[in-house]
Amino acid sequence: MAHRHAEILALSAVALRDRLAAGALSAEAVVEACLHRIAEAEPQVQAWAWLDGEAALDQARALDRWRKAGRPVGPLHGLPVGLKDIIDTRGIPTECGLASEVGRVPAQDAWIVARLKAAGAVILGKTVTTEGAFLAPPKTRNPHNPNHTPGGSSSGSAAAVAAGMVPLAVGTQTGGSVIRPAAYCGVVGLKPSFGLIPRTGILTQSPFLDTVGVFARSVEDAALLAGVLAGHDAADSATEPRPDPRLLETAQAKAPVVPMFAIVRPPGYDDADPDMRAAMEELAEVLGEQCFEVPFGGFDEVADARARINFAEMAKCYYGLERRGRDTMSDHLKGAIDQGKAVLARDYLAALDWRVLLNGALDPIFDRCDAILCPSAPGAAPTAETTGSAIFNGIWTLAGVPTLTLPAFSAANGLPMGLQLVGRRGDDARLLRTARWLAAHLETLERD
Repeated sequence: MAHRHAEILALSAVALRDRLAAGALSAEAVVEACLHRIAEAEPQVQAWAWLDGEAALDQARALDRWRKAGRPVGPLHGLPVGLKDIIDTRGIPTECGLASEVGRVPAQDAWIVARLKAAGAVILGKTVTTEGAFLAPPKTRNPHNPNHTPGGSSSGSAAAVAAGMVPLAVGTQTGGSVIRPAAYCGVVGLKPSFGLIPRTGILTQSPFLDTVGVFARSVEDAALLAGVLAGHDAADSATEPRPDPRLLETAQAKAPVVPMFAIVRPPGYDDADPDMRAAMEELAEVLGEQCFEVPFGGFDEVADARARINFAEMAKCYYGLERRGRDTMSDHLKGAIDQGKAVLARDYLAALDWRVLLNGALDPIFDRCDAILCPSAPGAAPTAETTGSAIFNGIWTLAGVPTLTLPAFSAANGLPMGLQLVGRRGDDARLLRTARWLAAHLETLERD
């Protein structure tokens, strides 16, 4: 039986989807394989905030009965998904990593949870988030080395996928909370364009920055999940009616021409680990004429501007949480809220202007390339006393552009390091197609 579980877990989410839809594999068998792996790895990794194996199996059995009755199946039929524990789930605890929210059980699903259920996904459980989706290190550990952080704040989602506990997971990013943990844990992380995926029913930290993202083991798998979650919700003003983005179909399509890449050194690059700088230099040599380096100066103030927006909006959005439980909050969280209270309206409004300024500077670069390349993080995952640095993520979150991390590099200590691809805002499908091409190209070079 263990061998059968391993065979199932080795399949990509897209392959699992196809076998489940065809009846070659049951949803119950897939969930059983995930639960078996969780039993093995969870004591060390600690990726889950809430897990009810029998409830997950009940969902799977109901989906199997649905398919056997000849009814049409959804695009995620039978696929288990992990959800960051700031995403409301009806009848299931959603505690946001906050002591004051322990025992909170929402009466309604978040928009994306309703979408997942309609698509036939199995809600496997809730994954660990840092306290209030901010910076305090969580209980979760990096599956590659428990002495190191999985990153934050979507810690459990990244670690659960990396440990093989679940094929797909959902997180959120306000600074670097999808890309950074995905890079540290050695999986694919996608932070789509701002507004692509509705946020209704998800803990709001910063309405101008909060973005729903996904974790998977391949670009195609990430495209599958993000494509299902994309949509318009009138309750989220960041979204708008738009055609189906066709993320998976485009990601799987052959690139019409060999992609071109622009390599940038974002603010803070000189402080990146030597392993990361060496990996980026080697990548440039490997790509040769398919890449060019672009000067990227004049953006040293962006990190402070993003933090100013984040903290000011957090002070407003977390007002009720602070009133109920400030005494139980960490110094990390209380300090950020207090900084937000001190931000002047003039400075907050000026910081908002950076989105337009950044995209204005990026557009000429994207006219010459398919994607920008830069590090996902300064290096491999640091030790577990911190969640690491988001210095190479926040600028793209502020711009609202799509970004994706590939597990392309390894540090000298054997831990994974991520390569970040950045696309033009709204061009998520092209970014995914380019990322799939690059992942395949690098894999071919490694084999040779």
